[in-house]
Amino acid sequence: MNTAPTAPRSMLELAQDEMIMKDRIAAVLREKHRTIPEIAEILGYPTNEITVWLFGMRRYGEVEEVGRPDVDGYFKYEWKDKKAEEAAAEEN
Repeated sequence: MNTAPTAPRSMLELAQDEMIMKDRIAAVLREKHRTIPEIAEILGYPTNEITVWLFGMRRYGEVEEVGRPDVDGYFKYEWKDKKAEEAAAEEN
């Protein structure tokens, strides 16, 4: 990962990458529950950008926090499989 400081990207630039990053974040979270810094390290993006994308996904119920925060205050997030939830709801 490049550690050279860069200027923060605008919200417009982040929004343009949202659909691509949603898929990448989902793939990472399908493997294992992870914190924002862990996701950022794996994908090679700054934590502030991962936070924007992840919280958008959280708002629409695609991810959720798991358990309690770690010693640094970060929650682990999990991918919610909507199809499995819908199938379970239909059975009830």
